[in-house]
Formats: sequence, structure tokens, C-alpha cells
Amino acid sequence: MGEISFLVQGSAEEPYRVTFRKNGNSLNAYCTCPAGENGQYCKHRIKILGGITHGIISGNEAELQVVALWLQGTDMESALNAFNDAEEQYERAKLELAGAKKRLARTFLEMKTSGSKRKAP
Repeated sequence: MGEISFLVQGSAEEPYRVTFRKNGNSLNAYCTCPAGENGQYCKHRIKILGGITHGIISGNEAELQVVALWLQGTDMESALNAFNDAEEQYERAKLELAGAKKRLARTFLEMKTSGSKRKAP
């Protein structure tokens, strides 16, 4: 069994502790932020799993590589991949929606400037 902890400066004055525990093929991740302590999605764990060092104040950024190795082949890796895929789809959908709103807004203006005056039914 192995354990690695990081101190991460989040939005609170006190840094959060993000801990990864590897036991055989099982990897668990814990965070002391309010979301993490309530078993919810936590950006601190996700950032570390993504290899992002920003916010780590414990000085052990090199251990991100160990966590990345631990992640391979675990259920957490599958769940993280599904999360990343869904987030990419969400971002594409937001861009598509913004474009559709702009196109719709242009048609509103075209109707106004074309001089057509329709009577309400």
C-alpha cells in the first residue's frame, strides 16, 4: 500500500490536503475541501490527476508522476476518462449553443431591417 499527500492552496485560507492511496489495483483519492469531505466532485483531485501543479504548496510536485502511474488500469482512470470526454462534449455544446444564439439574433435583426411588418395573429 502506498500513500501520497499534497497540500493545495484553494479558496480557503487554510490549504486543503489531497491524499491518494494505492492498494493493489485500487486507487482512492481524498480531499479536505468541503466538496471532497462530502464525497462530491472536487477540482483539487481532478487537477492533480491531470498533472496540474498550480496550487500545490507542499513542494512535492514530482510525486504527480507516481500518482499518474498508480492511476493506470484502475476504475478511477476509466471514470476520469469518461469525465474528460463528457466535459469536452459539454464545451463543444456550449460553443454550438452560442453560435446558434448569434445566428438567431441575426435573423431578428434581418426581420427588423427588411422592413417587413407582420401583424400579430
